[in-house]
Amino acid sequence: MKKFRIIFAFVFATLISCNYGAKQKTEEKELAANTVPKVVTADIEAGIKANIDKKVAEGGGYFNLSTEDQELRLQLVRVHTEYLSNLGPQRHFACVDLADVSGDVYDVDFFLEGDPGNMTVTETTLHKLNGKPFYTWKQRKDKTWYRLPLESASNDLLGIKEGEDQFEFSYEVTLPEITEAAKIWIPVPQSDRFQQIEIKEIKSPVAHKMLTETYHGNSVLYMELSPEESGKKVELLYDVVRQEKHPYEDEADVARYLNANLLMPVGDRFQVLADSIIGDKHKEGTIMQARALYDYIIDTMKYIKAGTYGTGDSVYACDALTGNCTEFHSLFISLARSAGIPSRFAVGASIPSDRDEGGIDGYHCWAEFYAEGKWWPVDISEANKYTALATYYFGRHPANRIEFTQGRDLHLDPGPQGGPINFLAYPVMEIGNTPAFPKTFFSFRRKAEQAM
Repeated sequence: MKKFRIIFAFVFATLISCNYGAKQKTEEKELAANTVPKVVTADIEAGIKANIDKKVAEGGGYFNLSTEDQELRLQLVRVHTEYLSNLGPQRHFACVDLADVSGDVYDVDFFLEGDPGNMTVTETTLHKLNGKPFYTWKQRKDKTWYRLPLESASNDLLGIKEGEDQFEFSYEVTLPEITEAAKIWIPVPQSDRFQQIEIKEIKSPVAHKMLTETYHGNSVLYMELSPEESGKKVELLYDVVRQEKHPYEDEADVARYLNANLLMPVGDRFQVLADSIIGDKHKEGTIMQARALYDYIIDTMKYIKAGTYGTGDSVYACDALTGNCTEFHSLFISLARSAGIPSRFAVGASIPSDRDEGGIDGYHCWAEFYAEGKWWPVDISEANKYTALATYYFGRHPANRIEFTQGRDLHLDPGPQGGPINFLAYPVMEIGNTPAFPKTFFSFRRKAEQAM
């Protein structure tokens, strides 16, 4: 690969950022001003897209890139327009996200030469894999910059445990005062390809039975209660082995994930908004369209637990542009489905990565969308909190979490008098025909071999 030395100033917000700008010699600036066409970021974006499009056409629909141990078949997800840089006369830099057919997302650095409309790539380097850097940048005494390889990247990235996590998880419910016949429904997590669940113990004051919610296959613990159970506890203890989640195939009926839910409408205003966000990316692949929606929500919504939050109401989220994880992912799903991108909702809990036992601050939810024959996990509210991990959370869920249930508008038999359950994270309870809200507490203890 052609090598050349570039003198420029490098600014970065975090270790895994690819931010850097240009610092040039005085004579280079004078030469650029006098003899070289002015280059703006739109020119560089057009230049890198033209080069990628050419390689895709030559590569049978993929941007093919060789590494030491594999051949990558990549598709464009996003050009980081915030990182486009003019490095000097006819020298430019671009940072791009490309998704491999395996589901891995690579952050790739490109150096280009040339004038607007006639730029060629001179160097291509894989910078990050799923948000994890292969190298960083370091400044010499003479103010030039060079790549510094990372011997190993941290397994903890702002709350992320990669690979596998093992822990005990406790779900504890304290029943309120019960004045007449009551019923309660509690989610029970199930094993799948990404989590192995063993029920260690169920403590309940009365007999219970397991219900199966047929549309999504969720398991729910059901009990009928009387005033004698007031103040008593229901405790469920699980052993959990959880794998980091990545794009995957399954046999689900994809078309059903284009339908509206009660609080996640499809079409109308969401169709108009989705079209405006996606814009010219309608000509691109589904992954790039989904990334545009993902970025829009990161950029426009604020994670604020105020007002009518926590219901997963897409209309509220679209109007208020605030909420918790339910609003973030409900808005994404309404927009994605309106754009013809199948998507779905799940809820559980995030397990802290910075300690090995203790309480957990409530539930957490996330989403997935369908593209290129796979379901792609996304966690937009976490990416909004930690923007340095936006690439990681587009296509990954960390190992330190547990999934309770999938889907919205859950129908059970017997079910609540209030109708379908919006989503099931905390218990749903009715005393007579009146909703009740028992105190719920989650805690965990990480297994010794997984502890820090």
